[in-house]
Amino acid sequence: MTVRASSVGLAAIAVLVLAAGAMAQRGGFGGRGGCVEGTSEAPLPTFPPLGEFHFIRMQYTDLPGHHRGFGFASRNAQGNGWWIVDWPDADFHFSEGVNRLTRIDTGAPLQMSLTDDRLFDNPWIYATQVGWWDLNNTEVARLREYLLRGGFLVVDDFWSQDPDSWPVFARTMARTLPGHALTEMAESDAAMHVLYDIRDKDRTWIPGSRHLQCYGDSVQLVQPAGTTPEWFEMSDDKNRMVVAVNYNTDVGDAWEFADAPRYPEKMTELAYRYGINYIIYAMTH
Repeated sequence: MTVRASSVGLAAIAVLVLAAGAMAQRGGFGGRGGCVEGTSEAPLPTFPPLGEFHFIRMQYTDLPGHHRGFGFASRNAQGNGWWIVDWPDADFHFSEGVNRLTRIDTGAPLQMSLTDDRLFDNPWIYATQVGWWDLNNTEVARLREYLLRGGFLVVDDFWSQDPDSWPVFARTMARTLPGHALTEMAESDAAMHVLYDIRDKDRTWIPGSRHLQCYGDSVQLVQPAGTTPEWFEMSDDKNRMVVAVNYNTDVGDAWEFADAPRYPEKMTELAYRYGINYIIYAMTH
């Protein structure tokens, strides 16, 4: 099997904020310390079972000592481990954005482990909270094979507040692609301009719902102390970016709460621009 790279035709359209449309708005308070939590009673968007792009969420085992036990994600989804954070709303909302903003044939979001053979049928995978993942040697070897055969990994929502998170991630990637450094993503990188132009001025912190505090009708963003948003990449021997790193920022929450009236519209817009650029880069390079 090989990773399939498909050509992508794109309409010349502006970024649309998916705070309305087919998705019902959510309200409510509490949950994870923010004020945009709530459960939509509207059904999730529907997608065909097969497409040239599926949002693939990576399932993994947590590090001992950092295990997230049985708990809830969005829409009262239940499961064990950090991999479920923002699932399934982030996956479905972002897929709906890809479907509406591009001509990519978008299929239903899926979740799978690195040892699932379906992995190689998909050009793009997403993993959250990777400062707490614990990939074994078999999983590392499979991730290496996937990336070297043309796959693309996006990692998101891990923070310098946990001083162990970056070393855990960096050691895993050094095992995956020995000799390939994690470097800062430059404004000039093709992935920043393949569809939407993302400039240095756009590299702003994207908050998680837990970073929003509501006072009446106003919403205040509270950035964690000592955190600076950064974007990194890892390339293969052909200088093709194969890993995109969103560090000290929470793109997944911006997707998850794309239908929440209190979540900042500008942050949602930026998160969609990042994600769609990553997809198109992965499918065309």
